[in-house]
Amino acid sequence: MSVLGWIVLGLLAGAIAKLLLPGRDPGGLIITTLLGVVGASLGGWISAEFFDRSISKQFFDGPTWIAAIGGSLVLLIGYRLLFGNSRSR
Repeated sequence: MSVLGWIVLGLLAGAIAKLLLPGRDPGGLIITTLLGVVGASLGGWISAEFFDRSISKQFFDGPTWIAAIGGSLVLLIGYRLLFGNSRSR
């Protein structure tokens, strides 16, 4: 999968992570989607390194999507823990 494919996968994974974890984010939509792109990369790396599951070169591979969404969720939760109280409610 190309870099553009990973960016699109990350954007979609970030949106799905946001749907699974609703609420106000300190950085808004832009930061959430960037966290999705980084989270997709992180999830893919964790999947390959620790679970011995190589990343598929196909866009529509279920385990790749699960790893990307999982990585996005981890980063979104971490971001909320670090910066969640900095935005006035």
